[in-house]
Amino acid sequence: MEDDTLTTLKILIIGESGVGKSSLLLRFTDDTFDPEQADTAGQERFRTLTPSYYRGAQGVILVYDVTRRETFTKLDNWLNELETYCTRNDLVKMLVGNKIDKENHELDRAEGLKFARKHSTLFIEASAKTRDGVQCAFEELVEKIIQTPGLWQSETHGRGIQLTDEDAGSGSCGGYCSLV
Repeated sequence: MEDDTLTTLKILIIGESGVGKSSLLLRFTDDTFDPEQADTAGQERFRTLTPSYYRGAQGVILVYDVTRRETFTKLDNWLNELETYCTRNDLVKMLVGNKIDKENHELDRAEGLKFARKHSTLFIEASAKTRDGVQCAFEELVEKIIQTPGLWQSETHGRGIQLTDEDAGSGSCGGYCSLV
C-alpha cells in the first residue's frame, strides 16, 4: 500500500436558509468570508434534488444560527429528512451553532449541547466570520468518519486512509468541539 492514500468523503451541510452553511464551507476551503454570501441550497426550487443529495453521505453538518431560535427549532425537520433519505445508518453527525460573533444570542451553548446529546451528534459553536471553530468542526467530523471504517472502506475498495502522526489525535481544536 502506498504511504499516501487519498479518498473522497461526501459530507453534507444542512440547515435553514441564512444560517451560514455556504459561509462555513468557504471559510474552511478558501479562508474567505463574504458578508453578502447568498445561502441558496435549501431553497424550494432545489428540493427535487433531495434524495440524490443525501445518498451515500458519510457525514453531515447540521447548522443553526445562534441569533435565530427558529433555525434551531427546525433542526428536527432536518434530522427527519436525513433519516428519510440517507442511505447509511452509521453516518457521523455534527451540530454547529453558527454566528457566535454576533450579539443578541437567542440560544446558549447549553441548549445546543443538550440537543446534540439527545441526537448523538458532535457539537461545536462557530463563527464563519471570525474563523472560530470552523476548521475544528470539519476536522473533527472527518476524524470521526475515519474512525468508522464501514463509512469509507467500501468507497476506497478496502485501501483505507493513511494519517500522518501530525493528523492523528492532534487536538488542534483547542477545546471548541464537544464529543457527545
